[in-house]
Amino acid sequence: MKKLYFAVMLLCIAFTLNAQTLNYNDIGVLFSKENINGTARYNAMSGAFGALGGDLSSIETNPAGAAVFLKSEFSISLNSRNVKTASSFYGTNELIDNDYTNVSQAGGVFVFNTRNNSDWSNLAIGFNYSMANDFENLWIAEGNSGFAPITDFYDPVIQNDASTPVYGNSDGQYFEDYTEGRNNKYSFTIASQYNDNLYLGFSLNTYDIEYYQSTLIKEYNNDGTGNNFDVSQTQELLTVGDGYSFNFGLISKPNDNIRLGLAFQSPVWYTLSEEYVEYDVSIFDNNINITNDYPTGDTFSGVNGYDYKLRTPSKLTGSFAYIFNNQGLISLDYVYKNYSNIKLSNANFTEENKTFKTDMESTGQLRIGTEWRFNAISLRGGYHIEKSPYKNALDIEDIEGFSFGAGFKFKGGKLDFSYQKSSNSTSYNVYGPDSNVNATDLDIDNSKITATLVLNI
Repeated sequence: MKKLYFAVMLLCIAFTLNAQTLNYNDIGVLFSKENINGTARYNAMSGAFGALGGDLSSIETNPAGAAVFLKSEFSISLNSRNVKTASSFYGTNELIDNDYTNVSQAGGVFVFNTRNNSDWSNLAIGFNYSMANDFENLWIAEGNSGFAPITDFYDPVIQNDASTPVYGNSDGQYFEDYTEGRNNKYSFTIASQYNDNLYLGFSLNTYDIEYYQSTLIKEYNNDGTGNNFDVSQTQELLTVGDGYSFNFGLISKPNDNIRLGLAFQSPVWYTLSEEYVEYDVSIFDNNINITNDYPTGDTFSGVNGYDYKLRTPSKLTGSFAYIFNNQGLISLDYVYKNYSNIKLSNANFTEENKTFKTDMESTGQLRIGTEWRFNAISLRGGYHIEKSPYKNALDIEDIEGFSFGAGFKFKGGKLDFSYQKSSNSTSYNVYGPDSNVNATDLDIDNSKITATLVLNI
């Protein structure tokens, strides 16, 4: 009877705790981001291609770039990504190092010369797949905050609702966060050249998204007299869905050396479904071992499903490039996005949408790239910085990075390679904002090597 009482109470109490998985506001921000992740040439120049075109990844920034191609081509890219995540929790530091490999881009563009005494020429039709976001990662944190929020709920249960907690001494906490999945983007583009100084383009984009997060938290506690009380709790969140958006843009050539670009990407309209489960709770004491009959030994919440819609912010990109004849170029992109325009719908998201308005702001992303040609070899480099969309964010939360690479032409195509590195700091509040426990500080370093094969067709 005592075990049954404990199990029922633990199941009821566990559901009142704050979720360790991402909340809807964090999900909205995460799904609104698109990384610099394309061909090796695009990556090597930190994505600063809005005024240049002539690259399959560039047409996702500005679809007018498809009309810059002089001939049809196909490309495919493979990347290897390394993520180092350093955590700090109450003076204890942990470092996790992970490697992932993916096909990050594949597509083709077909160019048709349609001049025939018309001002319009070089009609281009293109398709490109890219991995807009890669969610794979794992990090851990451990330390001793001196608090035990989960155990604090259980103490009165153990005492049969006595007022004084039994296990009030914290020996430490352990937290593990594992994520996987990706956001795939498919772009269908049509573009054309008008006279010799204007390129116009339009793209329709579709997306499919899958995000899985599994979190584990453990608390180690004692009553000061040699009795231990250890609690573990696991939560799992799976979100899948699809979406669509559109782009249009232009590239202007005022003279032989200057290129100007302007592009608009609409919001992405997502339809999402999620499943959430919670395993609560394994408890071990010197004198008792409380579980129910669930196969893992944990109380199980069952699968909870939910459907909703998400609208991400639109994006405006202004671009400038200077061409040094056939020798090289320097390009610059500025990307504007207002994250306060994120909106959740198809349910009661009044508070979440209010939080977007009050806590988020517009951000700018600066991308600078350069390329220099030496016969069949091209050398490239780039720099980028992206401001955090949170109003109260610190400068260290901005994402900043550099890139470089090289290209080698051969008959019928070329091989391109790039290296990218970026870093930022952030925090993760394991117990939620209303607890007495500080957030875990995270320092994240991303590095990526990309190889692209380009074939003329």
